[in-house]
Amino acid sequence: MGMGKWRPILAFSLLALALLGAMPESIAQEDGAMVVAVDAAAAVVGPTVEDLQNNLNIVWTCMAAFLVFFMQAGFAMVETGFTRAKNVVNIIMKNLMDFSIGSLAFFMIGFGIMFGLNNSGFFGTSDFFLNWMSYGDDFDGQWPYTFLIFQTVFAATAATIVSGAMAERTKFTSYLVYSVFISAFIYPISGSWAWNSLYADSTGWLENIGFLDFAGSTVVHSVGGWLALAGALVLGPRIGKYGPDGKARAIPGHNLALGALGVFILWFGWFGFNAGSTTTGDGTIGYIAVTTNLSAAAGAVGAMFTAWILLKKPEGSMSLNGALAGLVSITAPCDAVSPMAAIAIGLIGGILVVLSILFIDKTLKIDDPVGCISVHGVCGAWGTLSCGLWNLDTGLFYGGGFHQLGVQAVGVGAVFLWAFGIGMVLFLAIKYTIGLRVSKEEEIAGLDVGEHGMEAYYGFQIFNNQ
Repeated sequence: MGMGKWRPILAFSLLALALLGAMPESIAQEDGAMVVAVDAAAAVVGPTVEDLQNNLNIVWTCMAAFLVFFMQAGFAMVETGFTRAKNVVNIIMKNLMDFSIGSLAFFMIGFGIMFGLNNSGFFGTSDFFLNWMSYGDDFDGQWPYTFLIFQTVFAATAATIVSGAMAERTKFTSYLVYSVFISAFIYPISGSWAWNSLYADSTGWLENIGFLDFAGSTVVHSVGGWLALAGALVLGPRIGKYGPDGKARAIPGHNLALGALGVFILWFGWFGFNAGSTTTGDGTIGYIAVTTNLSAAAGAVGAMFTAWILLKKPEGSMSLNGALAGLVSITAPCDAVSPMAAIAIGLIGGILVVLSILFIDKTLKIDDPVGCISVHGVCGAWGTLSCGLWNLDTGLFYGGGFHQLGVQAVGVGAVFLWAFGIGMVLFLAIKYTIGLRVSKEEEIAGLDVGEHGMEAYYGFQIFNNQ
């Protein structure tokens, strides 16, 4: 056998000797056999089951946060598709900036108000600017950052909801101002009432009375919906929305395909919104995903048939809003209701959103181009109340009596008074200082040119109908 054939064997032998020499072990001969005794104290200890679970929780929560962030694109597409082509750049800029400015405001101020130590029960007073050293190195310092990014995308959702109801007539500078206030103060304060214990060693006053809102039907969506109601009231309707006789006129959106794309993106992202709120990588993720999907599907079906009956056609935009209504409705009870209950909750949400949109538009004469007040405000309230009906442990339909339903009603009412009330103050203050609404000429020409000096569809003739 040539020397070349021995080289692999020699190399392997040298490697084995080197490894044996590096190991803390003793070698002895016993009955002609080599016995290797490894020092147990020097044995390498791998990650514990707890370490693996903590890392899984971080990975899952981050993935869910990324899904919720993608919902920002969904909101932008829904609002863009349901409004006119002359305002597309303005809508894209609003959705970009409310997330960007909101992220900074929530990092600096909002997180501390919402999740800092809350000894009063109303708002936190610590952990501003990521200063959470008082909590120690939880998960070697990794979990706080994960929790921050997850809660940041939730705060952005609450802020961007307002955009749809105030579309096509709001000053861009004014939008930036109220986005800061929503992300830094309004959303975090009411959020601290219901969710403070998710991070701090304290609880908000709604938590103390047993209020349930797993992923934010009220904490996120109704807050945005009631702020949208206040903003739409202070702004007034778009030019041409109501005729001399007071009757509502339809102002169709320019691209329902974009709106549909946005709804499907939101549906996709909602699996992160609801199932991600476990912040734990375990079997409950699949369960919550099922209840979320069933409610969305039932909402779309419920809205389609309701519109079919009332409007004589299976109207597309109503059906799309029905899916969103089902998603908003199930957000609060998604972890604690049966699949059949999820279908009922979504179905009722789909019916409610059509009735609410028609009532707000035709009876109250409030101009909400995208249906945000109905989808997020009304259906958010409904979803929160449904916890008191179908919760498997404390719901009325499962022998729990009226107590939980009463607690849920208190939470819904308190958040409405807070968000709508402070929203009216904020929007009136902006209106009488820097101004809230663009000029008549800018509104007719389109906010893309008037506010941003550019067009979304350059080279195409855009008919600036009123």
